[in-house]
Amino acid sequence: MPFSPDDAQAWLAADFAPWVQALNLTVTAVTVNSAQLTMPITPALARVGGIVCGQSLAAMADTTMVIACAGHFGEPRPVGTVTLDTQFLRPGAGSHIRCDAEIIRAGKSLIFARATLVALPDDKPVAMATATFFAG
Repeated sequence: MPFSPDDAQAWLAADFAPWVQALNLTVTAVTVNSAQLTMPITPALARVGGIVCGQSLAAMADTTMVIACAGHFGEPRPVGTVTLDTQFLRPGAGSHIRCDAEIIRAGKSLIFARATLVALPDDKPVAMATATFFAG
């Protein structure tokens, strides 16, 4: 049976750090090669001017890519972030951020992934990230 969004949401609630859970992430899709999560832009995540802070965007990208790895495996598995490179494109403002992550290549011990984060409701890209995960 494939790893579902409900499975991913339960894993997120049970096993991720409390500060990641405080982002209020919602898993909206998981496939064998991808994952999609949303995050509300709240006062707790905003900096001056109501713009979502970069740290929360980087954490969301990493978490979404980790869930995409679980989708690839068909189950939750611990993976370690080896590299995480985040490019901030424009200020994130609006009601939510959506993150779309995909597995680019999965080898025996390393998984390469990328993510795009967009501000909703305008659907404008605010950041991009790439990561390498150790899955040995």
